[in-house]
Amino acid sequence: MKIDMVDVSREQIDDALAQAKVALPAEAVEVLEKVICAYSNVLGELADKNTTIGRLRRILFGSSSEKLAKVLATQRQDAATTGAQAAGGKIKPPGRPPPGHGRNGQNAYPGAKTQCVSHHKLKPGDRCPACGKGKVYEQSERPKVLVRVTGQPPLAAAIYLLQKLRCNLCAKVFTARPPAGVGGEKYDASASSMIGLLKYGGGFPWNRLDKLQSSVGIPLPAATQWDIVRDTARKIEPAFEELRRQAAQGEVLHNDDTPMKILAWMGKRRAASLRERSKAAADGRDGEPPNPDRTGVFTSGIISKVEGRQIALFSTGVRHAGENLKALLLKRGRGLGAPIQMCDALSRNVPKDFKTILANCLAHGRRQFVEQAENFPPECAHILGILAAVYKNDAIAKKREMSSVERLRFHQDKSGPPMEKLHAWMQAQLAGKKVEPNSGLGDAVGYMLKHWEKLTLFLRQAGAPLDNNVCERALKKAILHRKNSLFYKTDAGARVGDAYMSLIHTCALNGADPFDYITQLQRHAKEVREKPQRWMPWNYRQTIDRAPPR
Repeated sequence: MKIDMVDVSREQIDDALAQAKVALPAEAVEVLEKVICAYSNVLGELADKNTTIGRLRRILFGSSSEKLAKVLATQRQDAATTGAQAAGGKIKPPGRPPPGHGRNGQNAYPGAKTQCVSHHKLKPGDRCPACGKGKVYEQSERPKVLVRVTGQPPLAAAIYLLQKLRCNLCAKVFTARPPAGVGGEKYDASASSMIGLLKYGGGFPWNRLDKLQSSVGIPLPAATQWDIVRDTARKIEPAFEELRRQAAQGEVLHNDDTPMKILAWMGKRRAASLRERSKAAADGRDGEPPNPDRTGVFTSGIISKVEGRQIALFSTGVRHAGENLKALLLKRGRGLGAPIQMCDALSRNVPKDFKTILANCLAHGRRQFVEQAENFPPECAHILGILAAVYKNDAIAKKREMSSVERLRFHQDKSGPPMEKLHAWMQAQLAGKKVEPNSGLGDAVGYMLKHWEKLTLFLRQAGAPLDNNVCERALKKAILHRKNSLFYKTDAGARVGDAYMSLIHTCALNGADPFDYITQLQRHAKEVREKPQRWMPWNYRQTIDRAPPR
């Protein structure tokens, strides 16, 4: 069957979708939009001269790993498979993992309640029932451990029937007091913490939690969930603002962004949002007014390293990552020097009118050679091998807990010479016409040479990181929200999501329990508002322990 190619403009596609929205159900229109978007992306990749079957496969189905051993092993496996098939042999399937693989021990459950169980018959000093002569004593080694995991609804409920007594003479009614800790509010602080953690930490949409709770007999409507997290956001706002203030003082700042959707900035609602934001900017409530010609909406992620800690911040709106970083740096102390900024090579990631020591992500440069490994195995294996040694040196420096200066000298000694040889080798490849500049490998080499100074800042600046992976991992929370909940409705909803995501991921980066942290922020809302610096994820427990009993 012959397939005819048809040239269709974006306006024609939008008109067709608009007509489909009138004639078809919303679910069918959503499917059509996804199919058209996927088809457009595939055609764009096919038109690119650098696209290979392997790259197209990774785009459509994802890549399992970019590790050097995996990349090179894939090439060797492909060659072995082809040879075995040509010889008529069978391919041996991969072996099963060893028994017990992936199980968690006792230390993997810090949130579990620990209960000590005494022997059901014996106690220390009793006669031994086996020999009848000796006495049993408790062993000095650790007891036998049994981990028991039980199921329960995400949010539980309890009903209290308070007895009412009425005087038969004066008709006065006496009502029993509720148990300690049970107040007049229907939803406990822990309930709002769990809803926020599921929504903004686990990507659980409102309607999905609504259906789940209804199925276990504890209804929690989607509208009620939003009311709860919105009210809670006001209580945790001081902690979020303090995180922003402290993050602005960071020595190293990572930033990047990912597309997001806010319905208020789409379609006919966009004009009203532009007017409101421009008015807020004129009143001094919101930095610079947005560019009216920009149609994109983004979630920017910023990871700031301050005094050995990491702070994660999220900001959703029409601003790019560089503009959000500029808004953050306005809170930076005047006496502080320029921070190190790690990002990819996009110009929109750099803040205007603010000087930073710019470093580019080495993983972005490396990834281009991973994608070309099928087409240029020897050259890519040579480059990836050198970069693997650099990452190994960085892992050694981290394991030995070197200071930033010690790490710099270590990299200069161990990573500097091979990187200089790599730089010379790549220049020789292009100068000697051993690599076609317009090929995929030529583009990858050209990218490395063009951004070499920023890609190798770790060889000249103490504290400069190798890549921006920590920020890209943080943005996965926003991507998870986008894939499940699809969009925010308004700027206010995006602000609530940013606050929750920032607190949740900062807790994860500092080994704190986000559920307990957000719960305590609500229960101590007045103290948090007065002195938010004492209620950060890394010190709030010490603040609670020092506080006098209520």
